[in-house]
Amino acid sequence: MNGRPNPVSLRVVRAGIDTYQQPVVYMHKDCEVCRSEGFAALTRVQMSVGDKELIATLNVVVDDHLGADVVALSEAAWMAIQPEPGAYAVFHHAEPPRSSAALRAKVFGQRLEDADYLALMQDTVASRLSDIELAAFVTACAGERLDHAETTSLTRAMIAVGQTLDWGEGPTLDKHCVGGLPGNRTTPIVVAIVAALGHRIPKTSSRAITSPAGTADTMEVMTPVELNLAAMRRVVAREGGCVVWGGNVRLSPADDVLIRVERPLDFDSDGQLVASVLSKKAAAGSSHVLIDMPVGPTAKVRSNAAAEALTGRLGSTAAALGLRLAVHRSDGRQPVGFGIGPALEARDVLQVLRGDADAPADLRERALDLTGELLDLVPGSVLGQGRERARETLASGRALAKFYAICEAQGGFTEPTLAGHRAEILALHTGRVATIDNRHLAKVAKLAGAPAAAAAGLITAIRIGDAVRRGDLLYTVHAQTRGELKYALAYARAHPQIISVAREAP
Repeated sequence: MNGRPNPVSLRVVRAGIDTYQQPVVYMHKDCEVCRSEGFAALTRVQMSVGDKELIATLNVVVDDHLGADVVALSEAAWMAIQPEPGAYAVFHHAEPPRSSAALRAKVFGQRLEDADYLALMQDTVASRLSDIELAAFVTACAGERLDHAETTSLTRAMIAVGQTLDWGEGPTLDKHCVGGLPGNRTTPIVVAIVAALGHRIPKTSSRAITSPAGTADTMEVMTPVELNLAAMRRVVAREGGCVVWGGNVRLSPADDVLIRVERPLDFDSDGQLVASVLSKKAAAGSSHVLIDMPVGPTAKVRSNAAAEALTGRLGSTAAALGLRLAVHRSDGRQPVGFGIGPALEARDVLQVLRGDADAPADLRERALDLTGELLDLVPGSVLGQGRERARETLASGRALAKFYAICEAQGGFTEPTLAGHRAEILALHTGRVATIDNRHLAKVAKLAGAPAAAAAGLITAIRIGDAVRRGDLLYTVHAQTRGELKYALAYARAHPQIISVAREAP
């Protein structure tokens, strides 16, 4: 639309600012719209461009970087509207979200019903709730403030506001890890083995939230993962399985919004974790699901008591949704595999699939354990035989061939590369490795640039109980820039207890 349509419209320009999926608009403090509508910073505004509408958060510009006759859109707002050149926008105050009463009730500790959670999730995906309101909701549901019935209500609501898939007759298998353990990139291996055995396993995976790599980040090093729904269906029809980013197929989109809010908070609750996981499994059309639950003092699930509570919540919600679910409780005291970070974890995956002699044995064995249990869930299977079938499929090379075929179907295979800057962290004294702090080790990898810098992270082969001498290598930090390497090394050297070495008596 050319020419200003009315006195309180503003010409749309692109701000070029990444606000991480949150739609934000920028106006000059003296613009006519701000004055006539009484807009102030952080006001929720409704923007109309032609027949497209969007609710966004207003930021006010106080200097001359922005003209008084234009509105600048953040990347998230720009992509949502996709305005034509020369377009103008009209603004109004956004109506209060319909779920405001439910949100307030939850903040004050009240139980919510199915309709309340549905309204909250509808407002979430429609951007009618600000990130401040969403943070209040996430916080109000933390700890034990979401009971089993509410967890099921939230899960159903998250499913209802997104797309759902139906794969037809027969079981559709899936596997998920609750997280908190660096490395542990078993999913691509599990998918390759299961699909090679002729089972259907359309895997939608997430990007990293608080970790140095998510499965989608690692897989993207080797093949495209941002497939739309039609492309995902074509891959599964052709190869029986896939590993794609769930955010692009709009399965449980409310969960993607909540994850955006949880990321800076760096926490979630059992109820939200269960709703997040199972809403995406149900939406993806899964019928048989295996959950990997690492348990350890610095994992996401820190004790057997916490594992029991989470297992119970997963089981009750899965039963309510009609999913057949099993939980595999695994050792969460230390990382799995050698690499931490997308490309370094991808190298581990390929070494296991290729049967390399120096492949990380713990990653291979854990992947076989998980695959075996998942195969044992299949109707008509003989309990306990799944692991041997998985081992044979991996050893024969059929899993590797299937993995390459899946990659080709998703857009082609790329060999992972290493970062150009590296530095070693050495043992300060002789003894045995007593503990490994997963969270701090992951922090080093993130400071090195992971997951945004795909080749960044670290490599370690040290495990609890290993004997080391002063000056022995504990781990190697990889970074794509010198600055990120310096940040990571400063943190690592300030926290020598990340890998604690107990001195042995002389």
